[in-house]
Amino acid sequence: MSEAIRIATPLTQEKLKGLKAGDNVLISGVIYTGRDAAHKKMVEGMEQGLDLPFELQDQVIYFVGPTPAKEGQVIGSAGPTTSGRMDAYSPKLIAKGLTGMIGKGLRSSEVIEAMKKHGAVYFGAIGGAGALIAKRIVSAEVIAYPELGPEAVRRLVVEDFPVMVIIDHEGNNLYETGKAQYRRV
Repeated sequence: MSEAIRIATPLTQEKLKGLKAGDNVLISGVIYTGRDAAHKKMVEGMEQGLDLPFELQDQVIYFVGPTPAKEGQVIGSAGPTTSGRMDAYSPKLIAKGLTGMIGKGLRSSEVIEAMKKHGAVYFGAIGGAGALIAKRIVSAEVIAYPELGPEAVRRLVVEDFPVMVIIDHEGNNLYETGKAQYRRV
């Protein structure tokens, strides 16, 4: 296993072009949360000309709906949710400057095409490891849509947040190359 690549947000084009499918990455800095309900509100807001909860340029969205924090914790369990639920919205956000997404599972061809066209990467986080992942979150603050409860948009500060590049900015897809490599064995 290769040594992890450390990156700090914001995730600029220069940084993401150095990432390839299969790379282990440790992210530090600010990332934002958003699931399908928040994505829907953001895209509807964009279409109405409203300001978004945060500037999308060079940002990373983590597809998560964390559980409530226990006493003494910054956040509760914070494992990734299935990314496909955001596929209807992700291309529009990528076109506005979003450069990173963290989740689990497959992405649509439309999302991958938007990633290649505008420059973005899709990171995978380990499903089922939400309690461990939460320990990499230094602070969490709801910044938009508090009525959505766990699906509200949060601003997280993370330190060495562990992810793997699943799909890079060229469209190389670990889910596909991994299967092909397995078939050759």
